[in-house]
Amino acid sequence: MALLATLLSAFPAAAETLTLTGVMTGADHQTYREVPFKVPAGTTSVTVDFAYTGKDQKSVIDLGVRDPQRFRGWSGGNKAKFTLTETWATPSYLPGPLPAGEWKLILGVPNLRKDARAAYTATVTLDRSPVFHGFAEAPLKVGPGWYRGDLHMHTEHSDGSCASRTGRRVPCPLFKTLEAASARGLDFVAVTDHNTPAHFQDLAELQGYYDDLLLIPGREITTFHGHANVFGVTAPLDFQLGGPRAPDLNRIVDQVEAAHGLISLNHPGQPSGELCMGCGWTAKTDFARIPAIEAINGINAEGPLSGIPFWEAQLNAGRRITAIGGSDNHDATLTGLRGVGTPTTVVWAENLSQDAILDGIRKGRVFVDVQGTRDRLLEVKAQGGKLTVRVAKAPGAKLAFAGPGSAGLADDAALSDDDTRTFDLTGRKGWLRVDVRGPDGKLWLLGNPVYLAP
Repeated sequence: MALLATLLSAFPAAAETLTLTGVMTGADHQTYREVPFKVPAGTTSVTVDFAYTGKDQKSVIDLGVRDPQRFRGWSGGNKAKFTLTETWATPSYLPGPLPAGEWKLILGVPNLRKDARAAYTATVTLDRSPVFHGFAEAPLKVGPGWYRGDLHMHTEHSDGSCASRTGRRVPCPLFKTLEAASARGLDFVAVTDHNTPAHFQDLAELQGYYDDLLLIPGREITTFHGHANVFGVTAPLDFQLGGPRAPDLNRIVDQVEAAHGLISLNHPGQPSGELCMGCGWTAKTDFARIPAIEAINGINAEGPLSGIPFWEAQLNAGRRITAIGGSDNHDATLTGLRGVGTPTTVVWAENLSQDAILDGIRKGRVFVDVQGTRDRLLEVKAQGGKLTVRVAKAPGAKLAFAGPGSAGLADDAALSDDDTRTFDLTGRKGWLRVDVRGPDGKLWLLGNPVYLAP
């Protein structure tokens, strides 16, 4: 039958959409048809959305695809839509380079009655942008609220390990991390294996099953001069800082920003050396381009390994950088203070989607629950010359203040189970942060600053 390939829309350097149409009749019963389409150089993703008529007559058209060099997958009749990229693909399909040239949509017809007619339409979207909006096609939860997650974890795709079913130490499969996160009641996780995108395929396959846990692609860019997590980017990234591929940090940040991702400096308070190679942050850095710092890594909320002093130094230098936390978990079977979700980063977001969570972090709408509880809350608002602080589920704790804008502020009264307090901001300037400390003085909740005009 005649083939119609029509360009519906094209956005330079972004995406173009092709529509492939045709008709199958009874003569096509138990035959295959290969429908060609062109993929231009520089394409970063190929998405096919397929539909056909005649299902009321038991007509069936199965689906697969070939690139110019190899077979890329077959979903038969189990998927009407699929995507292929260099680093991940819809289950049934293979990730990998997207070569320019003639691709072929494979159509198989296991059933079509002699007098039947099935018209098909394949909408092919060819994207050239490195921007990725998430494995979930829609928010997992709608509406604004506080969403709880872990932003630093490792699996078998780097140096994560755990006990096997027979007790041997083995590389720990990614699903164990997701099971642990689900058991902790988290809303989102970023899996951040070192320098590799290999785990993105696992995330793409598992997001549909974990439909109450947002899976954010992450990578720990591990260099000789410091480690940094990158969130929300599936496109290839350079990590060889100091070499020709990434002569300076700006080259890496350029790639992250082009993909609308977010970069965070990891555990900057840790030393670098043989015990933790490149762990401390020593890279020459334009901090105006750094949106977040991992102020709390695992159990290191305070003391010599804490990242809080490093973060505060940047605040004092006039930077507006969000503090986050991450468990840096390497064994998903661990519980308690070294388990997934300790600490928990809590983000006020417009909904539970990748874009909304990253946007909340960029805007500083974050606090870190050091002990990784399910329900502690810290809300801080500065408006009309007043600072309003609400703390919930931390009875017996006390407020603590930090930053040049907090000089002279104090409140020694123990908090109730749900407590709101107001403070006068008249004459204050600079940044001001509210934390919550337990009865023993240990940090329970780390707040992010409000910034006060003179």
